[in-house]
Amino acid sequence: MSKMEIYPTTLSGEAVNLRCERPWGWYQTVDLGKRFRVKRIFVECGARLSLQRHFHRSEHWTVVSGTAEVTIGSDVRMLSENESTFIPLGEMHRLSNPGMVPLELVEVQTGCYLEEDDIERFEDDFGRVENQLAHQAMAAR
Repeated sequence: MSKMEIYPTTLSGEAVNLRCERPWGWYQTVDLGKRFRVKRIFVECGARLSLQRHFHRSEHWTVVSGTAEVTIGSDVRMLSENESTFIPLGEMHRLSNPGMVPLELVEVQTGCYLEEDDIERFEDDFGRVENQLAHQAMAAR
């Protein structure tokens, strides 16, 4: 069996089923098709992802364990185990773990482009908004 059969990759070369560490926790792509991607997402206690939006995909989030604080546009709500929400394409959103136990959820992305660079960050606890702006400035030169 070839490596491609064991570990299919995305357009950017990310191997499916490998864990990708992030400052807020980690994610793992567990399935990938032409217009969908399924991720397992783990968010550490007290951590949150950037306030962001995507131009080419929508997302469905289902909480597996823990408690999620979900921001979609101006709406902020709490989700518990077995609850889910939908994030429309282009809508600003954020995922936070305000709880005392790790948050685990399943994310299903659908759209025409599902790579990690389809992101515009507005706020970020880890300095990635500034990095994004610097990258955009260099690319414009």
